[in-house]
Amino acid sequence: MYAIVETGGKQYRVQEGDLLKVESLGLEEGASVVFDKVLLVGKDDSVAVGAPYVQGASVTASVTGNGREPKILVFKFKSKKNYRRMKGHRQNYTEIRIDSLTPGA
Repeated sequence: MYAIVETGGKQYRVQEGDLLKVESLGLEEGASVVFDKVLLVGKDDSVAVGAPYVQGASVTASVTGNGREPKILVFKFKSKKNYRRMKGHRQNYTEIRIDSLTPGA
């Protein structure tokens, strides 16, 4: 069984036991989180599609860690004008492990 969940403005396809890096949730390591914004649930040959979410469906996960992605450099310049700007960015993330899927109605 698999599901498509929405968190942090992104959509992820998950199954039980998957490890996933999502946008920072602000939770401690070992905490449990329930995603109730389930867009689709698929079992063997049947698929339940929500409008926009599947009623009663949820995904339970546990937080395995928090961290920061590698630095991305953003460099802007305009030729012949001596205009140069450099910025760096590191995105925070939460690593989760999918514990269970509840298909709902």
